[in-house]
Amino acid sequence: MDMDMGGGSMPTGGLNASGIDFSNETQANMFLGEILDDSVFMVEANMYARDFWWGVCALIAAFGFFNIVQKGTEISRIRAAAANRPRPASPSNIVSKTIACVTAIFREASYAQYTPQNGRFLKVPPIGTIILVVGYLSWVLLLEFMNTDIPGAQYHTSMGVRAGWLAVAQVPLLILLAGKNNLIGFISGISYERLNVVHRWASRMLFFLATLHVILLHMAWNKYGLGDLEYSTDSCIPTGWAVYAILIWMNLSTLAPFRNFSYEFFVVQHIITFFGFIIAVMFHLPETYSRVYIYIPIGLYVSDRGIRYLRCAWNNARPPRAIMTALDGGVTKITVKCKAIKKWSPGAHVFLSIPRFGPGQSHPATIASIPSSHSGDLVFILKSHKGFTSRLLKSAVNSTTSLLPTTEDSGSPSPETSTHIALIDGPYGGSHSDFATFDTVLLISGSTGTTFTLPILLDIAARAQKARLPVKRLVFVWIVKNTSWTSWTSSELTSACEALQAAGIELSIQIHVTCDTNFTTGEEDQIKECGCQCDKSAGPCCCVNVEEPDSSQEAIDEKDQSLGKDDLEVRLQPRPKISSLNSGTKSRILPCASFHSGRPDFYSLLSELLEEAEGETGVAVCGPLGLNSDVRNTVVRLSDERAVNKGTGAEGIYLHCEGFGW
Repeated sequence: MDMDMGGGSMPTGGLNASGIDFSNETQANMFLGEILDDSVFMVEANMYARDFWWGVCALIAAFGFFNIVQKGTEISRIRAAAANRPRPASPSNIVSKTIACVTAIFREASYAQYTPQNGRFLKVPPIGTIILVVGYLSWVLLLEFMNTDIPGAQYHTSMGVRAGWLAVAQVPLLILLAGKNNLIGFISGISYERLNVVHRWASRMLFFLATLHVILLHMAWNKYGLGDLEYSTDSCIPTGWAVYAILIWMNLSTLAPFRNFSYEFFVVQHIITFFGFIIAVMFHLPETYSRVYIYIPIGLYVSDRGIRYLRCAWNNARPPRAIMTALDGGVTKITVKCKAIKKWSPGAHVFLSIPRFGPGQSHPATIASIPSSHSGDLVFILKSHKGFTSRLLKSAVNSTTSLLPTTEDSGSPSPETSTHIALIDGPYGGSHSDFATFDTVLLISGSTGTTFTLPILLDIAARAQKARLPVKRLVFVWIVKNTSWTSWTSSELTSACEALQAAGIELSIQIHVTCDTNFTTGEEDQIKECGCQCDKSAGPCCCVNVEEPDSSQEAIDEKDQSLGKDDLEVRLQPRPKISSLNSGTKSRILPCASFHSGRPDFYSLLSELLEEAEGETGVAVCGPLGLNSDVRNTVVRLSDERAVNKGTGAEGIYLHCEGFGW
């Protein structure tokens, strides 16, 4: 399995075993050496490895081009709104309409996602990811099996050598896709956590090609019964099996059940295993020429780590202080005062570490504030699960209890809230399109997913106070189990509502309560008949709709018979359409919002918004996989039904689903 570079020439006739006495050890050794003579094959294999990277660079360049077009579109919309031009978020010329049409076709082909009934162990990625992976696999298979016309005994050798070179060519791509300071992400505008999905598939592609390398070379020598001789004489065999064993473990350990069992352990062992893989590959590839695809990823890894360490040192030179508050629903609100971090994008996240509750542990946390809110502090809302987040909540609860006044000192002021040292790595993410550049914006979140949609709302509200924006209508949908959960962000929602109303932007805040048997309007001693009932068999979010009373035509006709002529004429007058955006129950808990029972009907909601939209609609969703999948498929369905940006006059739909990969 030697991939060394040397001299030689391509055999013209093809190597065959005629006249070889395999019982003669000398002849058998010579013939085995001729079978494994890859001096010419390596030149060709290296050429195909370079072709692989030409394809990768072309794809990155294509994504970079569309990223530039998207940024240019956003800038032009902001300028058009500032100049008070009509319909600033709608394509206005043949070029922009053509781009919008191509974009709509791509979105309809990539947004959809199938979710199995039991998606705990089997999670199917969106169609866009599947298309990318299938294209990736097709490109690699084409490079592996094209022009494989080597005759004779070296046929499998040539293919095995090519598979080995293509495999090692994947290593720089693996590291590029894994880094948080990502060159591919910088060019394409795609955040690192989304590229991490492709990183795992690149790892599987590397394993697939390594498997081909092993199988094809074994076929080359086993065809003539030379396996034992090869194993006893070739020094590349042990190092090759070491590389392959490490690859097996790295791919198994990245599967969701292993990864989710203990993420901190997964990260540590994954880094250690990666170093073991690099060392094993270096022994397997003894010459500098073939190590070029290993030196490059080493440099990329060191660069990424260096940038991260410098950023962490800057952020934490004066250690930030964290204040923790326990909220309803097993949630901890963390406010971090960090003077070093002044700017971040809405929806960005950091890796938060509080050494007292988890030395060496960093938890990803979305920033629920914007730089101009909360006095510039970083605000996080973390749901308690186990480990780090559980310890945070327990400490916050104990701290809150200790601050409550006792009978003896009920009139004395409470002591200051205790703070803890926090370490911040970031911010990262927030690479989605600017939602302030759309005509209509729909923000959907489930539970703590509001930490992603809330900053977008706050950002639009803050910018609308300073300049005219393309946004005319904004709908904020929050799905919670209990009405008390709205206390997490009630002050922020109220302030955003006031700012948007002052700027002339229509805002609708809808709170959908899915599992609160005492769903109330906030009035004392008043229980609201909410049109739902709790069905525990449906899972944690258990509120299901109750059928409305029968309103069949027969019942209406019977009622009409009891009406007089004048009454009937009044009844037959057309009734004004009641918008679902203004329906629901008002509550003193959050006066600016309307409360609804059960899960929202995304099809009806989005249909109504699209009918009134005078430009492109932006949709953001953050929540469980089922929620994201439901919104994805609804957007695809409506985009196809309305034939958006295809000459019908229907405006386009942009969708961003927030969440970590597959």
